[in-house]
Amino acid sequence: MKPSSVLFHSFLFLIFFHFSNIKNSVCREGSLRSDAVQKVKQAADKPRVRRGSEREGSKKDAGNLVYPRLIFSPTTGLPDVNRMQNDSSQSPTWGPSLKNSLYPLSENSLSAYGVLVLSLVVFAVGIVGNLSIMCIVWHSMSMKSAWDSILAGVALWDFLLLFFCLPVVVFQEITHRRLLGDLSCRIVPYMEVSSLGVTTFSLCALGIDRFQSITSSQVSPRPVEPCQSILGKVSVIWIGSLTLALPEILLWQLSQERSPVSGIISDSCLMHPSPDQLPALHSLVLTYKHARMWWFLGCYFCLPLLFTMTSLLVTLRIVGNTKNMKNSQCHRQLSWIVAGLAIVYGVCILPENITNILVAYTSLDLPENLLTLITQFFLFLKSAVTPVLLLCVSKPLGQAFLDCCCCCCDEEAKPAPACNADGNSVRSEPINLPYSANDSALQLGTPC
Repeated sequence: MKPSSVLFHSFLFLIFFHFSNIKNSVCREGSLRSDAVQKVKQAADKPRVRRGSEREGSKKDAGNLVYPRLIFSPTTGLPDVNRMQNDSSQSPTWGPSLKNSLYPLSENSLSAYGVLVLSLVVFAVGIVGNLSIMCIVWHSMSMKSAWDSILAGVALWDFLLLFFCLPVVVFQEITHRRLLGDLSCRIVPYMEVSSLGVTTFSLCALGIDRFQSITSSQVSPRPVEPCQSILGKVSVIWIGSLTLALPEILLWQLSQERSPVSGIISDSCLMHPSPDQLPALHSLVLTYKHARMWWFLGCYFCLPLLFTMTSLLVTLRIVGNTKNMKNSQCHRQLSWIVAGLAIVYGVCILPENITNILVAYTSLDLPENLLTLITQFFLFLKSAVTPVLLLCVSKPLGQAFLDCCCCCCDEEAKPAPACNADGNSVRSEPINLPYSANDSALQLGTPC
């Protein structure tokens, strides 16, 4: 065979082999492309699964769920935030939040704002007034008498009542939870009843002091007494009041109720003695509970009013027969101060006695929580009004309060020391006023 023919056949074989490879590659690419198109169509025909639905949630591993678990709404498929916050059954550590009566704005929120504003006013006025009475009596040398010391004791107990009890009552009214739990349910009523006892026995002691001052041969209407005598009188008042109020600690208990709708716990204090007490003590507390209404009406309401009115009438009768007009005017003024304190006390304690009678002897459907709040606020109002009345009616206390305020203003607006022609400061000498034994106003006031 010729070399030219051999080369020609070889060339034809190469061309045929090349075209066969091209055909195979084109067929393979076409099959791959058709498979991809079929997969896309199958994926498009499948029903889409919505995120957050039950179908997708069922594929998740239950062991990977953590609390608080999201609760999806069956209508929207979105997590229900309210149920997530208030549902305490999902986890033992996920508790319900406190109820906020201040938000959102509604009728209940308006009443909560009213209670909050009223309590702030009563708290501010009472704290400032009672602190002023205590400081004036403590720093004034001319007020070391039984009269002023008893008034300072009343101011101290009113200060403690406003400072410790008023925030607890307001917090419970706004959040329906009790600060310090069962402890505050026992301590707050104990302090309230003790405050009634301190005021009651103080009014009686002031009436006795007025009678002794009138019938004695002493010239001063408010004689300065030794510390032992003053401490003895104040101790009798305080120990007697604290002792008579002891059953209140064993009478009250904390009660909690969970709302079936929101799951929020509400606290309330109930007069229910614990059955775990000793039998003799339990029967004694039950007897006190049944006689509590008449005990309050007789001891804490009728006794101070009758005692004060009787001492006032006797004092005015004796003072009317005296010839010393200056002392008689002072005795008459002090007697009317005691009468004013008794009237304020009677007006503020009257709602509690009326409430007790209505609850015990009528079948009216009365909101007990509202009545309890009203009686407590009248008691706090008494603690705030009493020092204001003393500062306005009593001339020594009012003058001392004004002197203290003026001294504070003078210290703030104290001018710079004057300088002479050489540039040296000139020291001003105090003006010494001549002392007069008849001018008792120089002895009043705090040493500023």
